[in-house]
Amino acid sequence: MWDLAALDKTSKVQWDERNGLVQEIYYAGEPLRGKPTRVFAYLARPAAGPAAPARKYPAMVLVHGGGGQAFKAWAELWAKRGYVAIAMDLSGNGPGKVRDAGGGPPLNNENVFFHADSDEAMRDGWTYHAVAAVIRAHSVLASLPEVDADRIGVTGISWGGYLTCIVAGLDHRLKVAVPVYGCGYLQEDSYWTKDFVDQMTPAQKERWVRLCDPSSYLARVQCPILFINGANDPRFFLDSHRRSYETVPTGLGHLAILIGLKHGHNFAIGEVNRFVDGILAGGSLPPGFDSPRFEKGAALVQLRGPALAEKAEMHYAPAIGPWVERKWTTVPAGLKDGSLSAVLPPGRPVVFYFSLIDTAGLHATSEYTELAP
Repeated sequence: MWDLAALDKTSKVQWDERNGLVQEIYYAGEPLRGKPTRVFAYLARPAAGPAAPARKYPAMVLVHGGGGQAFKAWAELWAKRGYVAIAMDLSGNGPGKVRDAGGGPPLNNENVFFHADSDEAMRDGWTYHAVAAVIRAHSVLASLPEVDADRIGVTGISWGGYLTCIVAGLDHRLKVAVPVYGCGYLQEDSYWTKDFVDQMTPAQKERWVRLCDPSSYLARVQCPILFINGANDPRFFLDSHRRSYETVPTGLGHLAILIGLKHGHNFAIGEVNRFVDGILAGGSLPPGFDSPRFEKGAALVQLRGPALAEKAEMHYAPAIGPWVERKWTTVPAGLKDGSLSAVLPPGRPVVFYFSLIDTAGLHATSEYTELAP
């Protein structure tokens, strides 16, 4: 749906108040019902004023989810870590979540799902406007003299993670992507599946999936991408999460499935920082995993890359009932010759996966495997 060549160009930016590390800006959005729109954002730099060092910084695009806004504190956190960061509002609001007269469509179920009567009608929907706003935010960052345009990434939370998956498949200037919670295949299993089954016609559903579900874009991803989710996330379920991870080209996808991770605008997930730093700031990446398997009463998984771990664990749960209600058990796992192993107790069906935890307590995980009765 998007004119990517146009979005890759810098749009006109209105530079407003600057306070410390953070500056308020507005930039052009997509037309809504034939009328121009604008996007409000906070742009944060590592150092304020003309005394900033003469160097180019890596940069991050920060994409909020449902109920969110342009989070000033989020942009400031990344600036304090040495990044130029932009956090935009994707619900048509200005500062303080106050509706902007020139804002785009608000984020709600109607605007996400129910503009699927035609390809043209989809351009008045939230996904179309939000994706364009995220790509344009990247273009704003890339235009700044203090930004290294070859070291820009994106991370998003919840609906922002959903957008991150789409944008990572469209904007091949990106060097790293981290969707938190958000994923694709929402039509198959998610909190919103009933919105398709109960209220969308087959033609509407086909059009929405083709144009707006991340499953249509993840195979085009060209940068490393880390999918983070909670094992019991109430919005984006692990089966759709896994399908999304598996759709990414081989070697680019990484996982962190975290027991007890609550759904919300959490800016303090260390796995995000570690992964981004590993790509954009000369850090190290966690190892990859082959698919877990079960042999002679033991669960096993082979690592791809050095372990660099403090400890290893296996997590398992009954493979019945809604994902959000499953009770997980964690047990220690052995680590030898690049392979993790643990005894899997009786009881089927069961789902299990492995974690490596480094000295900072950060997790890298395998995909899950399910054993039938």
